[in-house]
Amino acid sequence: MKKRILITFGTRGLGQRIAKLLGDEFEIFFASSEEIPSLLLNSGKYFKLPAGLMPTYAHEVLKISLDHQIDYVLPLGGYEFEPLAVAKILFEEYDIKVIVPAQDVLLDYYVIENPPKELSLALLVDGKSLIDDFTTEHPGLDGLFVVSDSGDDFALCAVSKD
Repeated sequence: MKKRILITFGTRGLGQRIAKLLGDEFEIFFASSEEIPSLLLNSGKYFKLPAGLMPTYAHEVLKISLDHQIDYVLPLGGYEFEPLAVAKILFEEYDIKVIVPAQDVLLDYYVIENPPKELSLALLVDGKSLIDDFTTEHPGLDGLFVVSDSGDDFALCAVSKD
């Protein structure tokens, strides 16, 4: 059985790009606080979320994850990173991995909005890519990153704020 991943801002280009990269290995679900056409909502693969700044945001993501047996949550909205980093332990109690850096190191990473298609992405869970064979020296690193040519520097990826 394929693992399930919930990608936030799934109607945006970056979310669709990640879905294409993971489509063979994962069952993909999408969520967004933005407007989602009813046709997509009725598909059972798209879910409406409150804005990431709302106090109930992490709990709504957890509820969707539990209701649909989600294994991984990938937040793509920059303002979603902190509430989900804070809630990582809660999600892990239900065997759900939130793919965002830990709260204590989150602010250490530069954020690139809408990385161009020419840049390769590394979707890291515990320092290992879910996309390819890339592994980093940082075994606990989680997140969607662009990695420098040297492999030493990481920039966190997000959708633009507009």
